[in-house]
Amino acid sequence: MAYDDLRSFLETLDKEGQLQRITEQVMPEPDIAAAANAVPRLGDQAPALYFDNVYGFERARIAMNVHGSWANHALALGLPKGTGTKEQVEEFIRRWANFPVKPEYRDNPPWAENTVDGEDINIFDILPLIRLNDGDGGFYLDKAAVVSKDPDDPTSTDKQNVGVYRIEVKGKRKLALQPVPMHDIAQHLRKAEEKGEDLPIAITLGNDPVISIVAATPMEYDQNEYELAGALRGAPAPIARSPLNDLPVPWGSEIVIEGVIEGRKREIEGPFGEFTGHYSGGRNMTVIRIDKISYRTDPIFEHLYLGMPWTEIDYLMAANTCVPLYEQLKKDFPEVQAVNASYTHGLVVIVSTKKRYGGFAKAVGMRVLTTPHGLGYAATVIVVDENVDPFNLPQVMWALSTKMNPSGDLVVVPNLPILELAPQANTPGIVDKLIIDATTPAPPDRRGNYGNQVADLPEMGEWITKLQQLAAK
Repeated sequence: MAYDDLRSFLETLDKEGQLQRITEQVMPEPDIAAAANAVPRLGDQAPALYFDNVYGFERARIAMNVHGSWANHALALGLPKGTGTKEQVEEFIRRWANFPVKPEYRDNPPWAENTVDGEDINIFDILPLIRLNDGDGGFYLDKAAVVSKDPDDPTSTDKQNVGVYRIEVKGKRKLALQPVPMHDIAQHLRKAEEKGEDLPIAITLGNDPVISIVAATPMEYDQNEYELAGALRGAPAPIARSPLNDLPVPWGSEIVIEGVIEGRKREIEGPFGEFTGHYSGGRNMTVIRIDKISYRTDPIFEHLYLGMPWTEIDYLMAANTCVPLYEQLKKDFPEVQAVNASYTHGLVVIVSTKKRYGGFAKAVGMRVLTTPHGLGYAATVIVVDENVDPFNLPQVMWALSTKMNPSGDLVVVPNLPILELAPQANTPGIVDKLIIDATTPAPPDRRGNYGNQVADLPEMGEWITKLQQLAAK
């Protein structure tokens, strides 16, 4: 089922028992964030949360943890809520094969019901803003899809970008945005500033569930997120033109904020409790001037808690990080079998592969580090044999325990780029990266004494089925 807006998805979550409505009155801080911090601890079937009785707010409606479990993530893709992690990644790969699917423009978007312009804008009148962690430097919008175009080629639909970036609220019509240098919006901003121009943007909040997934997907620069959304939905993604900047925005959004990133203007932003499970410090970041806000009547404010994994951000950035890396590796190394990059947005990547010859696994690991996502995120790459499931951590640990010899299987590559948020870097933005070869050596590499590996008994699969049936009785 393809969802055109957040509200229809929340209805499905409700019907599937995956939406917990909090009807008692709660404090905006710390109750809402604390509940969103707690709910993923309920496991892979954890529900989304919906608050509509928030002290101090008259008509606040806040949705949290919408993607915050494998059950909810499966429903977002139109799969049964019991679909497993590996199966969801495999289905993501199958649908990627249909990419691109062109979006369709629709009239009368629901977010056009209300508008406010210029000096009349006060974002605090529209959004029930709350802090997420007690060390945050202010209020944040952290689950918005930010839309921008390449200033050198503004008519290109391939070079436009839809991405998720943290945004701090700095005033009634002023925001701060962090453009990580590896991200497309940073390239758009650089080109605009080289021309001495501002960068027009649209910030969309409360999007349909697939838009949030693709906005968090590390696609290549000339790949269109809406076209991936169509492939994942199985139907063209509905979009509309933003009234001020004429940018393609999701048709079903709750709120559309338009304005510009002001060229060559920076202000201190942060700190913020990030997806790494650590606070980032204050840094000079870009400044957004809001010029127009369009919104549905009584909009639902969708927020996302970040902290010590796993939280919603880890589910949102799991499958959609694995698949682009898999697709990019597969082009160069068809021997690659699977990629698990679901840990902290791929700071650790596990790859299973067949091998052509000795040293092949290390070459695969090097390629991970040179993918668009790997350049800025992958700090450690673990390469395992094709019969090791990278989604099965006991198997991965077995490979590390028995296949990896530190004398020859650890490759440290010094002084490579990483996002500045990575806390392990001594110098922000630069880190030594590690490739761990946990594969069986292939000729002419003859290290170790492996002999014949124990294999599963032929009847094992039949007995799995039998035991599952007995357990279900």
